[in-house]
Amino acid sequence: ESVAKSPFWMAACEEELESPTEQLDVARGQENLPVSAWPPGAGPEPFQYTPDHVVGPGADIDPSQITFPGCICVKAPCLPGTCSCLLHEETYDDHLCLRDTGSETKYAKPVFECNVMCQCGDHCRNRVVQRGLQFCLQVFKTDKKGWGLRTLELIPKGKFVCEYAGEVLGFSEVQRRINLQTTYDSNYVIAIREHIYNGQIMETFVDPTYIGNIGRFLNHSCEPNLLMIPVRIYSTVPKLALFAAKDILPGEELSYDYSGRFLNQTDSEDTEGPGNGKLRKACYCGTQSCTGFLPYDSSLYHHLEKRDIN
Repeated sequence: ESVAKSPFWMAACEEELESPTEQLDVARGQENLPVSAWPPGAGPEPFQYTPDHVVGPGADIDPSQITFPGCICVKAPCLPGTCSCLLHEETYDDHLCLRDTGSETKYAKPVFECNVMCQCGDHCRNRVVQRGLQFCLQVFKTDKKGWGLRTLELIPKGKFVCEYAGEVLGFSEVQRRINLQTTYDSNYVIAIREHIYNGQIMETFVDPTYIGNIGRFLNHSCEPNLLMIPVRIYSTVPKLALFAAKDILPGEELSYDYSGRFLNQTDSEDTEGPGNGKLRKACYCGTQSCTGFLPYDSSLYHHLEKRDIN
């Protein structure tokens, strides 16, 4: 079913921008652009909208707190070797696109953007995720996957698309919420694990179930067109930034791999989820490499006393 018909989708996007008050804006005016819903007159279940992370139960750090100093690049542009925000190499190219979108090894090291404390100014090209939505997006009802998110215009490869934002939680609260879920409930919780010095792992848990942004509508795909990169701007809590892994056509559904794309886990032997051995949820992405089931993060279901948190 081809929905990549540029004139139709571009017209829809232009109409939405001309009269945003006449249509439902899922983002409630909190993004650069309104986010419409399809079909007309319908909309997703109510939730509290936030374009950024908010502190939730058990979180050690308030993600809105500024914890990083700024760079002192005033006369010269921000470049690796001179800019304190660019410790390793430039993250974005001259077109503000993510460099090397096909290589996960490029992003094994932390990504930092310049922030409000920096002296480089808004023109700095090391400011991308913080600029927010730049493309016209739409929440829409899918046939089998509930609500989804699609683009109404062409998104070039490497461009920032949106964040996955919500409540930042402690692990105990994550377990409490997951244990309250039934087989029919959707699990929006995402666990980001980053390897840091001395072999330690930094974990960030984000749940947009009750408080979140449009990222909560992104469905899983075994062949995703988005790549998630943790990006830090002013806080040690990373922004979960989603970039186009390829050119994405107007009308195309946006998706990412719930397992992290490069961190696929085969967990067919895990039986500690709710219901003890319940069947994993079916995947309806429809791609040639579809595994048939949604990724399952078994660590979120393990009892706290069984989990090595050191």
